[in-house]
Amino acid sequence: MAELLQLMESMDGFKPVRGAHLDEASMATAYDLLTNANKMPVHQWEYSLKEAITTSDFPYLFGGILDRQILARYTASIPDWRSYIYVGSSKDFRQKRLHKVQGLDNLLDRVAEKGEYLVKPVGEGRYTLQVYKYGNQFDISWESIIDDDMGAFSDVPQRFADAATYTEAYLATSLFCGVGGPSAALFGAPIADVDGQNVTNSGVLPLTIANLETTVSLMARQTDVYGKILGIRAKYLVVPPSLEFTARAILTSALKQWTEVGAGAGIPVPTANVIPQMGLQLHVNPMLETIDATANDVGTWYMFADKGSAKTMKAMEFDYLRGHESPEICMKASDKVSPSGGPISPFAGDFATDNIFYRCRICVGGAALDPRAAYTQVHT
Repeated sequence: MAELLQLMESMDGFKPVRGAHLDEASMATAYDLLTNANKMPVHQWEYSLKEAITTSDFPYLFGGILDRQILARYTASIPDWRSYIYVGSSKDFRQKRLHKVQGLDNLLDRVAEKGEYLVKPVGEGRYTLQVYKYGNQFDISWESIIDDDMGAFSDVPQRFADAATYTEAYLATSLFCGVGGPSAALFGAPIADVDGQNVTNSGVLPLTIANLETTVSLMARQTDVYGKILGIRAKYLVVPPSLEFTARAILTSALKQWTEVGAGAGIPVPTANVIPQMGLQLHVNPMLETIDATANDVGTWYMFADKGSAKTMKAMEFDYLRGHESPEICMKASDKVSPSGGPISPFAGDFATDNIFYRCRICVGGAALDPRAAYTQVHT
């Protein structure tokens, strides 16, 4: 209860910038003033800024500009992890249940003449997923606004956008990698799936052409709880930066060769490398070496199934709160009261410190799902 009250108090006085009614002309005027687009002399520009910040709508215009700049930087590029992690949405903060049904797509039974159609056994399991809030507060001193002609926080949109992007990448990577290496929630030798079957999807092989072929085959031979071979198609090879050159050499080499040691000297035997024909996609995830604190972080690599063609066989899911799919910025109204009862601009700051507060928030969450759709090799 104490934590809930603290959470409620921490949101008191914050107003969402995105919900404010800001017309385009006012936004353009405010942006031109902030950037001195009209090339005014410095003394005139400073006077205009000081005059503008005393108006009641300028804080919202400034917040709207920050909000748009954050979104522009945030959407400038698609994060690489979205290629191999399924992205969904949750309607609220409650735990989301993902049901798994298997057995209906197995071999049909032969029915004799006038025979009875038998009930096919069906298994069911359930995964759970929940989204949470993540964010930070940014405060600007009243003196900075008066003295620093906006330079003290000109990079705020970039910092907020980069923080949101970094946080999402960290949380998404944490679905399959932890401090101790590959996540115990997704990988094991074996690990129990929600359907009750023990699945082995972890090994100790170094990244080579032969071992990549082996891992692709192991994924294809995974079975459901009834023993049906699923023929899972491996598509995404995810490696830390330390393995990037090795992985690129494997995926682009036309030939593979090794040395046969016989009675005499070794003989090089070139053979066609079919790995490039498999359509595997390489993804280099720098978060792997950040999160994994083991000595094996530079030698561990991951394989994931094609999430597009096997949506019922997803290794992971990363959700955004519905209606809140991008970073949101809000500002805190001033808690000062004028002796005359007149309104006080939010840029006047709070009563205790004169600071002006902005805050950025994202609402995301994820979960590990079917271990058959993933495989890892931890090389020491």
